[in-house]
Amino acid sequence: MPEPKQPEIPTLPDETASGSPTLDAAAGAGAGSTTDSMPSIDELLKIAELKAAEHHDAWLRAKAETENVRRRAQEDIAKAGKFAAERFASELLAVKDSLEAALANENQDPAALRSGVELTLRQLAGAFEKSGLTEIHPLEERFDPHRHQAISQVEADGEANRVVQVLQKGYALHERMIRPALVIVSKTKAA
Repeated sequence: MPEPKQPEIPTLPDETASGSPTLDAAAGAGAGSTTDSMPSIDELLKIAELKAAEHHDAWLRAKAETENVRRRAQEDIAKAGKFAAERFASELLAVKDSLEAALANENQDPAALRSGVELTLRQLAGAFEKSGLTEIHPLEERFDPHRHQAISQVEADGEANRVVQVLQKGYALHERMIRPALVIVSKTKAA
C-alpha cells in the first residue's frame, strides 16, 4: 500500500522589490507544468479570502473593544461628576445635625449656645479643609484682582493698593476661585 502523500502548504508567488509577482512565478502558475509544487489560483484566492476574513474579524473585535472602553470611560466620568460632592456632603451632615440640636433646645443659656455654635463652626471648617476649600482673608495684603473684588478705595497711610478692610471672606477650591474676597483698598492720601 502506498504511503499517503503529505499535503503541501500553499505559498504565495515570490514578489520583487516593487511588490508585484515575478513573471516567472506568474508564468509557472498558469502553465500547468508545475501544478504539483504551485497551488492553483483558486487555492490562492481561498487562502487570501480566509486571511482577509481573519483580519476583518480581528478588526471588528478591536473596534468593539475600543467602543466598550470609550463607553466605560464616559460612564465613569458621568459618575464622577454626579457623585463628586458625596464626601463633602457627608461631612456637612454632622454640621447640620449640630445646628438642629442647638435649635431643638429652647432653654439654653447664651454661653452654652455660643459654645455649641463655635463647635459647629469648627466642624464646618474641618469639612472645608478635608474637601480642599480654603478661606481667603487678605487683610493687609497687596490687592490681587484675581483673588479680591474691590468695593471701594479709602485714603490710608502706607502703600497704595493694599487691602485695609475685608467685608466678606473669599474661598478657593484647590486653587480655583469660588468666590473672591470683597475688600476695601487703600489709596495714597492727597497732599
